[in-house]
Amino acid sequence: MATWKKEQIIDDFGIQRDAQFPIIVSASRSTDIPAFYCDWFLHRLKKGYSAWTNPFNGVKSYISYRDTRFIIFWSKNPKPLIETGILDYLEKANIKCYIQYTLNDYEGNKLELNVPPLSERIETFKVLSKRLGKNAVIWRFDPLILTDEINMDTLLNRIEQIGEQLRGYTDKMVFSFADIVSYKKVESNLKRSHIPFKDWNQQQMIEFAKRMCELKERKQWEYELATCGEAANLEGIKHNRCIDGDLITKIAWRDNNLMKFLKTEIHEVLPSLFEPEFPEGAIRIDNTHYFFSSHKKDPGQRIHCECMAAKDIGEYSTCIHMCEYCYANTSKQSAMQNYRCHKEHLWAETITGK
Repeated sequence: MATWKKEQIIDDFGIQRDAQFPIIVSASRSTDIPAFYCDWFLHRLKKGYSAWTNPFNGVKSYISYRDTRFIIFWSKNPKPLIETGILDYLEKANIKCYIQYTLNDYEGNKLELNVPPLSERIETFKVLSKRLGKNAVIWRFDPLILTDEINMDTLLNRIEQIGEQLRGYTDKMVFSFADIVSYKKVESNLKRSHIPFKDWNQQQMIEFAKRMCELKERKQWEYELATCGEAANLEGIKHNRCIDGDLITKIAWRDNNLMKFLKTEIHEVLPSLFEPEFPEGAIRIDNTHYFFSSHKKDPGQRIHCECMAAKDIGEYSTCIHMCEYCYANTSKQSAMQNYRCHKEHLWAETITGK
């Protein structure tokens, strides 16, 4: 796990606080900041810091944004990134970003109770892709859930429908298999809501991956296919890096301070009338620039997670999408209670206002 530089800041109350100064920020694995907390986050960016409460020991810590050069957003509805002006602010500050955009189709299955209509989410995806670039908006169909109403054919058909609409708007499609039995809280929530779920077995995963590759070939999709946090090595499917040092480099390679932090050197080949030749193992940026991967997995993440280190600023039990399979909320009631507290303390140091 990364140890970020630590210095002191002055908080909103004039008190000196020890703070971390992360270069890369995750916003956030724990909650949907773009959908519900954009105003708060923009305010905290302008203030220069926010606070975060550790879910395991309840200790509050402080995060300064002074040195932040890159932000990874995670969302099912990132439209407020445009509406609140966060993207404008980041552009002026020369802070780059990309979005892990979960775009599922569980309409009518009562699994995602508080997300916008699918057509609106697809349109938001396209708008963001045009603004940030198609490599900066990553499509996630995550998680893949089996129920009495949803089988493998259902999922593949829905993926095909979305995939056809996203042609030319993204480079990658990421998926994972719902692992419900391993999360007792999720299992209890689904049973309480009378959702007749079914866990995936190894053979089903292999079959699904095979059919995904066949779908990609049949539709001539250019999407790279990847799984998130899965142990299985599936033919034709890569292991994803949701926080990906190589993708960060492709997007922000002109940021010398960020490249220095990543220990990545940008190389250049001479312009040519013909196709330029790049060294073996080089990752191409454009027709003249390339680099070699220096991505390093964060040892503090799950064993099958390939992400590099970033400082996550979110808090659990604060997302009010009300997805039945959510692992990040203790309960719907706790999420709503925390959200109400947030609304009463909009500009607080923490998301919850506590």
